Parts: sequence; C-alpha cells; structure tokens
Amino acid sequence: MAEPMTYQQAYQESIGDPEGFWMRAGRDIRWIRKPTRALDSSNPPFYQWFPDGTLNVSYNALDRHVIEGRGEQAALIYDSPVTNSKVSYSYIELLDRVAKCAGVLRVFGVERGDRVVIYMPMIPEAVITMLACARLGAIHSVVFGGFAAGEIASRIDDAKPKVVVAASAGIEPSRIVEYKPMISAALERAEHSPAALLVFQRPQAVAELGENEYDLERLMRDGSIQPAEAVEVAATDPLYVLYTSGTTGKPKGIVRACSSAVALRWSLPNLYDVGAGDVMFTASDVGWVVGHSYIVYGPLLAGATTVLYEGKPVGTPDAGAFWRIVAEHNVKALFTAPTAIRAIKKEDFDGERLAEHDISSLETLFLAGERLDPDTFEWAGRLLGVPVVDNWWQTETGWPIASSPRGLETLPLKPGSPSVAVPGYDVRALDAEGRQLPPEVEGELVIKLPLPPGTLSTVWGDDARYVDGYLSTFDGYYLTGDGGYIDEDGYIFVMGRTDDVISVAGHRLSTGSLEAVLSAHADVAECAVIGVADRLKGQLPRGLVVLKAGIPSSENPRICSELVDLVRAEIGPVAALSRIDVVAALPKTRSGKILRKTMRQIAEGTQPLVPGTIEDAGVLDALTPVLRGDPA
Repeated sequence: MAEPMTYQQAYQESIGDPEGFWMRAGRDIRWIRKPTRALDSSNPPFYQWFPDGTLNVSYNALDRHVIEGRGEQAALIYDSPVTNSKVSYSYIELLDRVAKCAGVLRVFGVERGDRVVIYMPMIPEAVITMLACARLGAIHSVVFGGFAAGEIASRIDDAKPKVVVAASAGIEPSRIVEYKPMISAALERAEHSPAALLVFQRPQAVAELGENEYDLERLMRDGSIQPAEAVEVAATDPLYVLYTSGTTGKPKGIVRACSSAVALRWSLPNLYDVGAGDVMFTASDVGWVVGHSYIVYGPLLAGATTVLYEGKPVGTPDAGAFWRIVAEHNVKALFTAPTAIRAIKKEDFDGERLAEHDISSLETLFLAGERLDPDTFEWAGRLLGVPVVDNWWQTETGWPIASSPRGLETLPLKPGSPSVAVPGYDVRALDAEGRQLPPEVEGELVIKLPLPPGTLSTVWGDDARYVDGYLSTFDGYYLTGDGGYIDEDGYIFVMGRTDDVISVAGHRLSTGSLEAVLSAHADVAECAVIGVADRLKGQLPRGLVVLKAGIPSSENPRICSELVDLVRAEIGPVAALSRIDVVAALPKTRSGKILRKTMRQIAEGTQPLVPGTIEDAGVLDALTPVLRGDPA
C-alpha cells in the first residue's frame, strides 16, 4: 500500500502533472467506460475533463454502495425541528426511492439532456429528485425554495425544463410558506411551458392541483410505473445548472459537468477527512452550491451518511440546535457558514446550550460562504475545542479553492486565512496589469487555467458570457472577483470582493480589514463596512454593527466611539472611519452574504440593486434611513 501523500506532494503533482493526478483520483469512480486521458485542452479556454469516459453519478452515489455491501448503512438522515420529525434512509431505501422517482420523471418524457427545475425546501424529496435526474442523465436546476415568482420564471425561461418539480410548502419556525401559488405565478409569467408540474404535497399545506399538475408521491406509489435504471452519460455532459447572482438582471446558470464526481469524491477524505460510514452535517441548503456538493453528492459518493436539516442555527428551538444534531447523529464533520456561527455566538456566547449536549464525536468545524473574521474563528475554536477550518470557494468552482486539507496532513491554521490552495488550483495574486505580486501585497486573486475538475465548464447557453465574465480580464486566468494576498507560507488571505475595496484619498482599503478590527470588539456580534462616495476623498468608510444580545442602547455612543478609536489605532488615520451606526440586523442573501453593494447604493442615493435572494426585505427597509444619513 502506497504511503499517504503530504499536502505539498499532492499539490505539486496536481499542478505539475494534472493528467496523472486526476487519472489516479478517477480510480475511485465506477466508470461505465474508463477514460484513457484526464484532460482535453484542444479548445481552450473550454477545457474538458475525462473526455472519453462515461459514467452515471447517481449510480456512483447509491447503487455502488449497495453492491459493495453498504446497503443497510444510513445514507440520508432527515432532521426537521420545524415539523418535529426525523427519518433515516439506508442506501437501499434511498436507492429505491430515487429509482422510483426517476421512473416517474421518465413517464413525463424526461431523458438524457433534458432539464428539470426543482423548487423545494430542505426535505428528502429534494435530494431524491436531484439524484433521480442524474440517474436519467437529465440536468437538474434547483431553485432556492421561497424565491418569488419573477426569479423562478426567469430560471424556467433560461433552463427550459421538460418538467418542474415542487413542494406544496416550506415550513418556517413561525409560519408556513406556500410554494404552490408562487410556482403557479411563475409558470404563468414564464414564456416556456413545461410538460408537467409534479408537486410533493406536505400535510401542513396541501395544494390544489390543476391541469398538467400531478401529485408526486401518489405517482411514486403507482405500481404500474417501473423504477428506472442508471443511464450511461459522458463525463463531459452537464450534471446540473445552478443559477447565481450576476452584474446584470439576466440569470447566470453555472454549468457543472458529470466529471465533478471525481473532484467531490476526492475532496471528502482528503479535505474533510470524511470516509465511508462517517457522518457529515452540512448546515446549508440544497438550493445553494454547498448543498449540492456537501449535502447531496460529496458525502454519498464517498459512502458517508449525510444529514439534511430543516431548521435554523437559532430559534429551532434555541442556539443549541446544531449541537443537538451533532450529539444525536454522531456527526464527525460540521460544515456551515460563518453567519450561522455568529448567530449562535450572539445568542449563547458562553456556550450554555452547548453544555447540554455531548459533541465528542465532532472532529472539525468547516466554515464557508463569506469571509471568516478572526474573532469568530477564535471564539468557535475555544468553545468547541476542535479545529475551525475556513474554506474559500464559489458557486462557480463547486468545491474549495483554498482550505486546510485535514485528510492529507494537519497544517497550522491562521486566523483570517482559509489556508492554502487546494490541489488542482494554481492561485495567484495579480496587479491591475496582470503582473504577479510578491507575498503580502494585496491584488486580484486569480486561478491559472485550466481549472480542475468540478469547476464550471461554461454559463448555460452563453459561452461568450463565460469568457467575458471570468476569463477576459487576465489572459490565461480565471478571475475570482475577490481581492487579497498570499503570504510567505503560501496562505491565502481573501479580503473581500474587489468591488468592496474602498479607495480613500488614493489609499486602497479592503472592507475585510476594517471589519476584522470592528468584530474584535467584545460587544460586537456582527459588522459590515461599506465605502460611500465622498467629494473630497473619493470614498469614506461607514461602519454598521450589530451588538451582542443584552447590551442596553444607552451604551451605543460609548461603543461606537471605542470602535472609531480602535480602527484608528489598528489601521491608522488613513482609514478615516468616523461614522459607525448600531443596527438591529444586517441585510443578507439567503445564503448568508451581506448586501454591501446594495447598502452602498442606498447610502449614495442611487437606485439600489436588491437581489431576489434577500433573506428579509424588512431589514433593508429599516436600515434605509440610517444609510441615508439619518440618526440610527
């Protein structure tokens, strides 16, 4: 048996010999036709991985584990505090449900290459439908549950699905969100007309069905509909299209090829130290890329058990919700967003809720989705007593660009950094002219082409948009859109989106640097810094802070004054941060990203671009007077 690779060995091989590295990684996949080569670079920048290989991703996620003797092991654990229910599906049971669902889709004409739009909350049927599409070689496009009709309609028109699959409702801690009216309104607005709408009826809100609308569960119980076998597809075929926010109103569909199975299968043991039989709890949503990669495909490809959680980090019922999941289901790896941990930190700073649960099974906390501030990093590590590993990646990349690879070797962790470039990613920091910057100098973070397997292959239906949006700024490089630097040890520091860089009298300051100082204050739970136009200095920073629970408003002036002094002491007078407002909450997308650009536009008096993914429009409404200069 070969000695395990160190990080440096794996990384150097992945960059120096990507063909050999990824062909070896591909041995963990059950191919129908084994590829003879890893990379097709004949048509740059449209690189293709495993161009002559064929497989089925659903087969690799389910059938193979049953064949190899893991059929009775739990594959999917559904834990829903909002409905007070828990269900565990073994690999055999999940395979049976997926094959039956695929049979239903096939009855409605869904076949290889067709698209299926899925509009569901965090329920097993969402996972089942995704895997059923992959089983048929169809391309799924999951739309985050709760999106309004306009957002759904734009995705339907772009993807042109053969069938739409939806749930009748989503369940929130204090209300039921009926999905059927929204999906019906979207179908009325959309120019494209799918052949059918299949609805999974939730007992909390049973929807009335009309013409060409069918009860999904009833069809799956129909004995005349035969389960579907796995269909052979090319590794270069799309597995799914996932829409992400762009700079224009037109939806941007990120295309992920079936070859992504190789990267995700490799990442589980090597990045997350999760293997067959281990339990992984990814507290995200199947509507986001983290949910696709590490609730659904990654854990199942590795033969692990994945937890599907329909709840919140706080409020279902309290700030101990995550720790209960870890304790009850023997979770080894927990993956969530810094926003979730900050919410827990705000409600239970001293860990009283944590003390109620035995989390001895937990070995690592992984965080991704936004910048992890050093204060939250240190608080979580101190409270949990396990490594807190930041990940830097994007919808476009599909899996981490930078992380500390827990399965290769234990590298030191540095607060404020998602650690080192993951094998396969050649990350550089460039200046505006495309010159590589020396260590510690901040610039544009880019990735040298070709990107590794699992990353986007193009934008759905728009190759030109893929090139223009990601590949045209620097020849031969993928533009991440994030600014930052790489230190002497090769650790990457991501300081925020490049449009979040503030230029104060010609001095470039990242919002991440300023936010790191504010978040270190003992009374601050969460913060954001935006750059607002200023006639004299170009831009001036504005700070918005959410204080920890229980601090009286009479303390606000003192705290704001201390924060101004802290920035002056840590960054210097050049930061010119003189205004900080205490607010009740910060506006975010449903994936947890703070709407800095929208807040900046409101503060500057321009028409704000408010994404359809906003979590709570009321938060933005409450902030508008503050952003426009009125007292907080």
